[in-house]
Amino acid sequence: MLDELLGRASLKDRIDELEEENERLQSRYEAESERRADAATARQDAEEQVNRLEDRIAQLEGELEQVDDDGDSLAVRRRERLRGSRLADVVDRLTSVRTGPEGALTAVLGADDTVDDLQDEFDLDLQDVLGDRTGLVDEAVPCLLCVDDAGLVAVTLEPPVDLADVTFGNGDSRVTWADRFALEEAWLLPTGRYALALVRTDLFALGVYEGDERVDYRGFESDVKGSHSKGGFSQARFERIRDDQIDDHLERCTEALADYDVERLFVVGQRGVVDTLVEESGLDVAGTAAVDATGDPKPALEDAHRSFWTTDLRVL
Repeated sequence: MLDELLGRASLKDRIDELEEENERLQSRYEAESERRADAATARQDAEEQVNRLEDRIAQLEGELEQVDDDGDSLAVRRRERLRGSRLADVVDRLTSVRTGPEGALTAVLGADDTVDDLQDEFDLDLQDVLGDRTGLVDEAVPCLLCVDDAGLVAVTLEPPVDLADVTFGNGDSRVTWADRFALEEAWLLPTGRYALALVRTDLFALGVYEGDERVDYRGFESDVKGSHSKGGFSQARFERIRDDQIDDHLERCTEALADYDVERLFVVGQRGVVDTLVEESGLDVAGTAAVDATGDPKPALEDAHRSFWTTDLRVL
């Protein structure tokens, strides 16, 4: 009665209506935030799975190439992932092959190249040597192609370094005919002085190497929040904090890399993190790769180094 006499009843009713409206709008907001949070979490999980499964995919692709449903499908004769002394031995065998003048072809094919493009650009005729196997080369790009005019040697190698600027001789040709295969050890093996950096959202590890031996090291971990399953305002705030922490971590990584002056720098780790670091820092890198290297900085760096210096060999 007193509320009605003082005119407060209508105000209380209005407050109740506004509180109900506020609760409804907040529920809508939280539902939308939760959907976005689920999408962000799914994206992060997918990126981690991609890194873990890359080696498995390569293995399965090799197995699938051997499957012959019709009895006459074309497949590589052998596929092997090479590293260390085994890789060095294969490279040595290839470079020891001798042919007549212009009997050994070495060619660089980028990710968007095909054998037909190569033949048109450099007036080549590889049909007598490769025949239908040109399709197998197209499946291996980016790669180095080594084939002799007698067809005794026909292999592709997928080196860890970036092939974009690789040329032969004093010109700008990506193809050369000689009496031997024109392979550089630095394209395939850890030679000379270089740095390899492993970058994850919460970890940085860098080694400076002379060949296969690490001569300097720096590593650290940053405090970056992990995945979060709650929705609503807490999820949105969590995502903002995590993004800021990752930005701070990448800035710290960039500063660490600036302290090292090496001729060749390779950056590996989580693909999205690596790409962001390279793009935003303006680093001049000789190669990047997605690797699944977990654990503390130093052992993770050892795993990443071993994984990076691995070459996919296909015998056509």
